[in-house]
Amino acid sequence: MASPFLTQDFHVRWSTLDPIHIQADIGQALQAAEAAINRVSEQDRGKMNFDSVVLGLDEATRPLNESWGLVTHLDSLCNSPSLREAHHAMLPQVSSFFAKIPLNDHLWDLLETYSKTQEARDLPPVKKRALDETMESFRQAGADLPPDKKKRLEELESELSQTTQKYSENVLDSTNAWELIITDPARLQGLPQSAIDAARADAAAKGLGTPEEPQYRFTLKAPSMIPVMEYAEDENLRRTVWEGTTNIGRSEKWDNTQLVWKILRLRHEKAQLLGKKDFADLVLQQRMAKNGATALAFIENLHAKIASAFQRETIQLQEYKADHAAQTPDLLQPWEVAFWSERQRKTEYDFDEEELRPYFPLNQVLKGMFDLAEKVFDLRITQRPTIFVPVGQPSTASTRSTQEGPVEVWHPEVKFYEVHNEKNVHIGSFYADWHPRDSKRGGAWMNYLHMGAPPYGERDRRLHLGLICGNMTPPVDGKAALLTHDEVCTVFHEFGHLLHQLCGNVEIPSLNGVSVYWDFVELPSQIMENFCWERESLDLFARHHETGEAIPAKLFKKVIAAKNYRSASDIMRQLSFGKLDLELHIRHATTEGADLDQLSRQIVGDYLMPLKTENPSMARRFGHLFSSPVGYAAGYYSYKWAEVLDADAFTRFQKEGVLNNKVGRDFREKILSKGNSEDPAKLFRDFMGRDPEPMALLVRAGLG
Repeated sequence: MASPFLTQDFHVRWSTLDPIHIQADIGQALQAAEAAINRVSEQDRGKMNFDSVVLGLDEATRPLNESWGLVTHLDSLCNSPSLREAHHAMLPQVSSFFAKIPLNDHLWDLLETYSKTQEARDLPPVKKRALDETMESFRQAGADLPPDKKKRLEELESELSQTTQKYSENVLDSTNAWELIITDPARLQGLPQSAIDAARADAAAKGLGTPEEPQYRFTLKAPSMIPVMEYAEDENLRRTVWEGTTNIGRSEKWDNTQLVWKILRLRHEKAQLLGKKDFADLVLQQRMAKNGATALAFIENLHAKIASAFQRETIQLQEYKADHAAQTPDLLQPWEVAFWSERQRKTEYDFDEEELRPYFPLNQVLKGMFDLAEKVFDLRITQRPTIFVPVGQPSTASTRSTQEGPVEVWHPEVKFYEVHNEKNVHIGSFYADWHPRDSKRGGAWMNYLHMGAPPYGERDRRLHLGLICGNMTPPVDGKAALLTHDEVCTVFHEFGHLLHQLCGNVEIPSLNGVSVYWDFVELPSQIMENFCWERESLDLFARHHETGEAIPAKLFKKVIAAKNYRSASDIMRQLSFGKLDLELHIRHATTEGADLDQLSRQIVGDYLMPLKTENPSMARRFGHLFSSPVGYAAGYYSYKWAEVLDADAFTRFQKEGVLNNKVGRDFREKILSKGNSEDPAKLFRDFMGRDPEPMALLVRAGLG
């Protein structure tokens, strides 16, 4: 197919997306976008209106955004040398193009001129917000700068894109480069059978071992690594895996140390160029927190409230280990913390996380989650048949949303779903890709390939096209993939993001879906996690994979009793990430040359459990902060900020009914559908009838 990355097919024809087309296609998309931008900026000032200015600007870059989105999507899920090479070749040009848009004098003059017209002053609230947000984003990107500073800003954006991409690749490559092959089954003592089976299957897939003499392969991907750290009785095995994790982004060939300093320096220079004290103040202007000082105060205030509980939990774990190992209490090694924590939980609550796994087969979890979406939010989710076609092979799959037949996917494991509302209107579709692969980056995420919007003027409804991805426990030997409860919470979390996107019903695409302030974007995702702890909602999907029975009452009581086990430690871990993030961007962005590990310990010392062996800095593998030019940089506090909101908001469900359709519809209509069309604080008040209760998070965690 000619120019496959430029096609506007709703169902993406993945088999045509050969990396050899990327440079030509993206080059063509860049030319088309530049021509479209020029048409917007050169329009007759006497005839300009909201549609030709604000919507015109959005529409000018939409095809490029969608084409480049396919490239970055494949880079995350189907990484290969040829794709990486093509991505690298075009990344500077794409970054430079987007950096130049707000620096275009004619475009900025158009916006300023239009903003002073009577029509602009009389715009209805949503359109007025779209204009204001657009102009503010232009200012933050340098629209008011003199020519020499604009030129430097372009250079900074290009450098940041390339440096953060290299950082991301170092994390992926160093993760994939590590493996541990075990030939002696005795070393696996204590590991759940599910982890042993997965390690054996992984080794066999690599051609290692035989049925008579199996071998066991462990990697640094979460489903492989976590069971080792929590259950393996062989301390040397746990230590080896821990050492492997500490070398992600740190080993010589893939060392991210200097990249971290470079990224911080570039961001700081960008902020100062734009008249801000630091990068936190720059990016938080359009966040609920507004500035770095407010975000840092939020982190530090929460720290102060849970510090004593955190210290108490630390001492209790040290004493527990001492009692059971017949030793005097002492500091733990980092490879001992998860192991002894899991043992302590089992002792105190007679609860082992593995007891829940049989009740969470992935397909049943997904079906139950979709049933919940129908009951609570009036959404109907149906699976479409899919087909995987290798790149370059002919395909007869459907390409249009209204077309029958199978939908192409980028890997045989990927599923495709359609979403309809209560009026049976098709509002969007999404792909789901749940298991780890070497070509796939770690973690879990949601994204979109097409931004949808309701009908507007002569424009028909534009369907959302989203995706959710993760690295969950894979199926073994053809059996069901059985998830941990933590993995179930992650699935629900990403589904919450997806619902936020799919339910977006704002006529202005730039204000729709998840295009909201980043310290608000986690509210819909985190509120969904609450349904993983309620009996009424659990019964929709938590069913034993062999018997179909629900979680027994006795086991459920143990789950709830153990829910807040070491909750202060869990919160403190997240606060440490937020503290490190903000301090690096506010106070240490120019401390280049300092010892990164020593500085990190200095910053978050009071937030970490004291250990015999210090962990190297998380900064070298902290993709949220350093894998893109902005991402969650100076914004990791958002998780806890939004958790205060979700803990409070979910109390409405608890009071009025966990599966109460009225509350669910309220949440959909007042939060999910609104995107960034109104101030997020107002959206929260519209749903709850009041401002957030600051103590809600601590109360839920058993600390308030």
